[in-house]
Amino acid sequence: MKEFFKMTLATICGIAIFLVVTGFFFVISLIGMIASDTASTKVKDNSVFVIKLNGTISERAEADSPFNTLLNMNDMSAMGLDDLIASIRKAKDNDDIKGIYLEGGIVEFDAPATAQQLRDALKDFKKSGKWIVAYADQYMQASYYVASVADNIYLNAEGMIDFKGLGGKGEYMKGLYDKLGIKYMVAKVGKYKSYVESNTQTGMSEYDREQRIAYLQGIWQYWLHDIAESRKVKAEQLDQLANDSIIMMADQKDYVQAKLVDKVIFPEEMKAEIKKRLKLEKDDDVNQLTLADMLNVKSKNKNEGKQIAVYYAYGNIVDDETFDLLSGTGHKIIGRTTAADLRKLADDDDVKAVVFRVNSGGGSAVASEQIRHALKLVKAKKPLVVSMGGMAASGGYWISSPANYIFAEPTTITGSIGIFGLIPNFSGLVTDKLGVTFDGVTTNKYTDYETDLVLGKNPDEAMKFMQTYVDRGYQSFLNIVSEGRGMKPADVDSIGQGRVWLATDAIKIKLVDKLGSLDDAVKKAAELAKLDEYHTNTYPSQGSWFDQFMPKENKGTYLDSKLQQELKLLLGDLYEPLMEIRQTVKDGCHVQARMLDDVRVK
Repeated sequence: MKEFFKMTLATICGIAIFLVVTGFFFVISLIGMIASDTASTKVKDNSVFVIKLNGTISERAEADSPFNTLLNMNDMSAMGLDDLIASIRKAKDNDDIKGIYLEGGIVEFDAPATAQQLRDALKDFKKSGKWIVAYADQYMQASYYVASVADNIYLNAEGMIDFKGLGGKGEYMKGLYDKLGIKYMVAKVGKYKSYVESNTQTGMSEYDREQRIAYLQGIWQYWLHDIAESRKVKAEQLDQLANDSIIMMADQKDYVQAKLVDKVIFPEEMKAEIKKRLKLEKDDDVNQLTLADMLNVKSKNKNEGKQIAVYYAYGNIVDDETFDLLSGTGHKIIGRTTAADLRKLADDDDVKAVVFRVNSGGGSAVASEQIRHALKLVKAKKPLVVSMGGMAASGGYWISSPANYIFAEPTTITGSIGIFGLIPNFSGLVTDKLGVTFDGVTTNKYTDYETDLVLGKNPDEAMKFMQTYVDRGYQSFLNIVSEGRGMKPADVDSIGQGRVWLATDAIKIKLVDKLGSLDDAVKKAAELAKLDEYHTNTYPSQGSWFDQFMPKENKGTYLDSKLQQELKLLLGDLYEPLMEIRQTVKDGCHVQARMLDDVRVK
């Protein structure tokens, strides 16, 4: 009888588990069908596309869950530039959409060029003859730059504008490390290669100061020109406002006097203004379309003609797909995965040309070379055009160099042709302060080379080997750029040395062929492939929402990403630089081709 009850209980448990699993997949299927049914948004006549400049805007957004679609909870606090630009174009082509309403807020762009590209898309939208109006309780500097393209800019009657120029201070950790007994040994080539300075100095070097002033001034002047053109004021006047006047503004009407805004109003007045433009009655509702809605509006573009592949490569360049809670779940360019994707595109006869979209400050030199080699295989079979986004520097330039033609945005940051190795010496902390000693046996002189490095054993000899390794890496970098750009290695060295360049300067020294957008790069690829009719497909696929719950090996889960967000809130502005420094500890004994990613703008 006892065995009977055990068997019966086991059967009941098995049936229950089966029903739960079956029910789960039924719900998933149901959600998928509902999401599919809502995949095409019907646009009502006299509609407005609402863009909320709030959250973060980077190269691409991650896939959202259909649970959110079902519950109408799509999280648009993290937006992709590609989605925004595609949606703005749909709004331009759709006769039922009469205008765009920009609502300013606290927004962070992954690079100045990202804000510039969004503004350029809005400027192109206005060519349709449709209107753009902007309103905010508070304009952060980057959101004001984007909003300045609007026909009219409104500000809350109690609002403010943050407009003070570009730049800021970074964290230099040497003082802390000295107290802890940690010392960094550096092997590098490139007097401008400043990535290591946050670990080895107490302040900025003059070389780093020189390059930062150059590219920040270039970006700022470009922004001033754009704003001045739209607001019909002089750029010098705006610059002066950033220097002193705007801080002294005691009344919101002073913003009107300075021509930064057209009017200060309350939210209900803003709503009345929109209704007036739509010729609606006071009690009529405004038909609004969010970004989530616009992503499901059918595009007029048809997949006719030959295919041009647009491959997105954005984030730090790493060797493998690994997850680290502290360094985060942000998108990365994985060397072996990206190289495999590119080899498939090279062998795909349906793909007639490839546009390689780069937005990266670099990373692993080994992974960068894997990707470059794969791009050479692409180039051997079909035209290869690079489109640079926010940045394509250091390793980001390494992987751009093989292209037939390179486009960059006017405010793209590029160059940084240099190499470094960063070795942490923990002997002062581990041995001197904590009293931990090490002993063991080896069969050969360098068997325990890595441990000897971090414990500072024979540092002069260790640095000699590391410097030789880095020198060889830099020479390879010079030869790579020389081959790709048709320059002599000595000429590349003269503009290399780790120097970061703004694209408007990079074009003068042959690092870039032409200033232009991703669209310009696609047109050039079509021209090189001799295509009269063509369409684009984007790669790699962004993955499904299901990947968040069924992660690949060593990859973080959705829950991990939530923990990382909490860590970001805790550390605030210190998060990015501390995680960058932490990454160098992890990769410290490897040759790196990267620049410090601190060009985000708010």
